[in-house]
Amino acid sequence: MNAKIQDNFGEQYYQQLPTLGQSIAQQLQLFGVQRVYGVGGDFVANLINALSELIAVLPSSNEMHAGFTACAQAELNPLGVCLTTYTVGSLPCTSAAALARTEGLPVIFISGAPGETEINSDALHHSVHPHSAWHTDLDAALNAFKALGLRAERLQGQRHSGQPNVAAEQFLDLLSHAFINRQPVYIEIPRDLVHQPTQALSLPRDLAFFQTQTLNLSGAELIAAQIEAKLSQAKYPLVFLGEKLRLNKALLNNIIEFCHQHDLPYATSWFGKGMLDERDSLCLGSYNGVFSQLEHQAYIDERVDYVLELGSAIFPSDTNNAFSSQTHTIDNHPNKTMVKGTAKWEQDILAVMEQLHYRFESKSNSNSYSYSKSISKSLLAVKSEQALDYDSTLGYHNIAACINRVQRQLQQSFIFVPEVGNSLFASFELETGASDIGRSYLANPWYAAMGTSLPYARAISDQLAQLGSQQTILVLTGDGGFNFQANELINLQKQGANAVIVYMRNNIFHLGKAGDAAIYACNDNGFDPKMLIAAYGGKGHHCQSCGQFIDTLATCAEIGGLHLIEVPTGLDLALQSDTTKKLNCYIGYRNGDPEATKQWQALCR
Repeated sequence: MNAKIQDNFGEQYYQQLPTLGQSIAQQLQLFGVQRVYGVGGDFVANLINALSELIAVLPSSNEMHAGFTACAQAELNPLGVCLTTYTVGSLPCTSAAALARTEGLPVIFISGAPGETEINSDALHHSVHPHSAWHTDLDAALNAFKALGLRAERLQGQRHSGQPNVAAEQFLDLLSHAFINRQPVYIEIPRDLVHQPTQALSLPRDLAFFQTQTLNLSGAELIAAQIEAKLSQAKYPLVFLGEKLRLNKALLNNIIEFCHQHDLPYATSWFGKGMLDERDSLCLGSYNGVFSQLEHQAYIDERVDYVLELGSAIFPSDTNNAFSSQTHTIDNHPNKTMVKGTAKWEQDILAVMEQLHYRFESKSNSNSYSYSKSISKSLLAVKSEQALDYDSTLGYHNIAACINRVQRQLQQSFIFVPEVGNSLFASFELETGASDIGRSYLANPWYAAMGTSLPYARAISDQLAQLGSQQTILVLTGDGGFNFQANELINLQKQGANAVIVYMRNNIFHLGKAGDAAIYACNDNGFDPKMLIAAYGGKGHHCQSCGQFIDTLATCAEIGGLHLIEVPTGLDLALQSDTTKKLNCYIGYRNGDPEATKQWQALCR
């Protein structure tokens, strides 16, 4: 005879057992999750009801956008969460899962699944199999996410009538794996488990429990001694901050504090853009060799005699190292110390920084250490403003300068969300400042995933609303990328978001265009985005000159709400950003175009 849990462990134990749905909600709250993004469905309906008692379960316009929004959420919080139904809902999220894996984002992709009592010889209408199949494949989505390199599991139910299931513990293990390793996970939850009792967990009070790990490495003091010796000899040092630090705010602040204590200029990579306040007098901006246009780029390319590189990628990315043009001075610098951060949560970098702080403080206190100040105030203290002709034609070549002018005019910073394409590469010239959410630029540098900027803006808007902030979000997008995702405007409307969409219109997919095939045509001349934004409760504007744009953007930011500024931009080279021209040259070179190859070789020289 099968014993019940209460017969086996007693009624008192049984009564304190939570349902799986309750435990999942409590665990998500532990990790700071206040919002879940997704699309409803039959297999996930029970979980939606269970979560909505404690957490806001918010709709997205489609599953892929839910995944992208969760990616942005994970950029700003300990975890991002996407919720969908079985297979038809979860499989569209694989693009977002690939983005999360590539960018090291702790996103929890949760999918409802068939109940364990439903598994039999009948095919479920969500199963992925043809009518002629001899068997059903219930693991299609699990295998798809595993193929991307994610940890993917289905929660398991009760296996003995006298024992509660351990699905809650399995779920916690997956959450902690994502958090500690900064990697996405995929979890299927059978719908009949949601209301079943699960083993009670003793949850920690805060996330410090998961971060308390022993650093099984030694020698930090020796590395710090090497860095100190190098810095003492350098006259023009540079601290180069890698993109790993964007998700470790405490360590980033530690390093910046060290730079300010010792007048060390610092810069970051393209992938790290937005994690720094580029208005800081010691910040040189986002550097990428010949592809970057920095006011003090000559200091990096010509004067730096020692580089301290912290938290950069183990393998260099083509995007992030000037597309292998050999013009990335930092990559090729002969006098450099690299601390990549191979331990979890960059504990090895932290250990080195602690030693550096100690060594420099002790030297300073004994008055026996004299550090050669690196840069005169005249070199870095004042950042000049790019000259602009207010009557000149607006295009990708000057859009960043115009936006920077408005920020300075209003004495406030925008939060930038550039879309993949020409907009992304023009956006590296934008000046990022302070932000109420800790980041002033959120992009998808893994630019195989187009259509992320509006889902990202949606997550940012929710974060700002949580803080009671009215800071303006500025989405910079081409018409191709915009048309991928315009249906997400409904959620910006519902939020009452303060967002300005700068819509760069040329009616084609221009980045990488190598011919005149119809596939490059992304728009129709009759399309009026100003009417579209009005349908979503926003206001449309049209600007062709720098002066018109500066005045319009300033007004939009001051009155708030949802706006779209249409900017018609031609295809002439003179109207393209410097970065895009070089990137199109690189793409042509890689595709074997003879003229592009000549230009690329000249650029590399």
